[in-house]
Amino acid sequence: MTAVVTTASGRIRGGAADGVLAFKGIPYAAAPVRELRYRPPAPPPAWSGERDSTAFGPTATRRPFPAPFDKYLPETIIPGDGCLNLNVWTPELGDARLPVMVWIHGGGFANGSGASPIYAGDHFARDGVVCVTINYRLGADGFLFLDDTTPNLGLLDQLAALAWVQDNIAHFGGDPGNVTIFGESAGAMSVVTLLAMPRSTGLFRRAVAQSGAGHHSLTPATARLITADLAARLGVPATREGFASISLDRLSDAQAAQAADIAGSPDPARWGEVVVNLMAFEPVVDGDILPLRAIDAIGNGAGGDVDVLIGTNLHENRLFLLLTGVMDLVDDATCEAMTALMGLDAAGLASYRANRPGASAGELLEAVGTDWFFRIPALRLAEAHQGGTGATHVYEFTWPSPLVDGRLGACHALELGFVFDTLDAEGVDLLVGPGAPRSLAHTMHRAWVDFAANGDPGWPAYHPDDRATMVFDLDSRVEHDLRPAERAVWDGHR
Repeated sequence: MTAVVTTASGRIRGGAADGVLAFKGIPYAAAPVRELRYRPPAPPPAWSGERDSTAFGPTATRRPFPAPFDKYLPETIIPGDGCLNLNVWTPELGDARLPVMVWIHGGGFANGSGASPIYAGDHFARDGVVCVTINYRLGADGFLFLDDTTPNLGLLDQLAALAWVQDNIAHFGGDPGNVTIFGESAGAMSVVTLLAMPRSTGLFRRAVAQSGAGHHSLTPATARLITADLAARLGVPATREGFASISLDRLSDAQAAQAADIAGSPDPARWGEVVVNLMAFEPVVDGDILPLRAIDAIGNGAGGDVDVLIGTNLHENRLFLLLTGVMDLVDDATCEAMTALMGLDAAGLASYRANRPGASAGELLEAVGTDWFFRIPALRLAEAHQGGTGATHVYEFTWPSPLVDGRLGACHALELGFVFDTLDAEGVDLLVGPGAPRSLAHTMHRAWVDFAANGDPGWPAYHPDDRATMVFDLDSRVEHDLRPAERAVWDGHR
């Protein structure tokens, strides 16, 4: 079966199966090529007749995840110029006024796409939500900082997609007044950054940030270091014209080489604050599009009227430290040196050690790194987002993957198949392993659906005096102030 919808740019024809209508590869902006390279997104050209929207459109040009992550995080790569497209799943068309959820994928601002099977929106549509997944420009193509053109193009792409939703989603049965943005990792950092941006006002009502918050952005000074190094590698001037002359494939190769150098030689004089978080391309605090670091803007009241759901996984950093073998190589001296770089003193490290008797130095480093990069920024966001009219809810995902002899734990990205209720999707088992609990997927997915519908995921709001947190596991439950001693050691440091 097929279905036809008229959008602002023209009619599109999608497919229908099992009571769900799907429209894929819809352009929300013009292809960012030729004269539009390193320019803000331009409106999509109109078309006549019916546009086939039964297959995913092109994805942003990038390399797959490097080894060993490529074995656990498969990439969907579809070549083509028109990467600024989105996908819509809906249970019905017309004036249904259903809640809308817009997914912003993760991947370190350098990988990922809205076409991944794990992000299929069929089950959100099944449960009464219009689900949208988007693509946006990645890496240097989306986040390179150039003095002679507009910065933060990837964020502007996301805003353009949200504007498209406002203009068109009612034709797909959605309510433009009840839009929830949600994302994971860099997608969650994007969500929180959008929450802080003046240009996003009125584009969404609720926000979900999974394993990402508001601490991660670059200063212009650091962004210029990255730009200058990449320009030197490519042999072009650090200008819009210079970079626009380079093919996306060649640019991707240069980015990969730069990332390897950053990891192998973490020199702050050369790379600035990138040496700590290892992401060369992030939102830049440019003073206009992003006036302040997101956590600071939210602390000043930005996004105070938006309902927020934020959380992390218990063992986020095991994806990075265990799979690379680093966790088993770290000794006590290295652990102490690395945690000191994060701002943790000896007394703070002792708190982690006391709560983990028998833990190896690598396991301690992983726990501290998870808190520094993920958990503490999430809690700071929850603390900052108080005082406005928007509610704040916090969760922690603790179900452990059985992979790597059970040592992978509740690692980064593990919750994705549970949120989308897509445990059977191609590639999901590469991270969750066999026999993942469907009951947990149903519980977590339902919480996201309810939050999108009415702002209540099913547990009490978070307040600093009781810190109510939903723990998602085989026995999901509300707990209060998880690991308070470890949280307290970061006061004044993170």
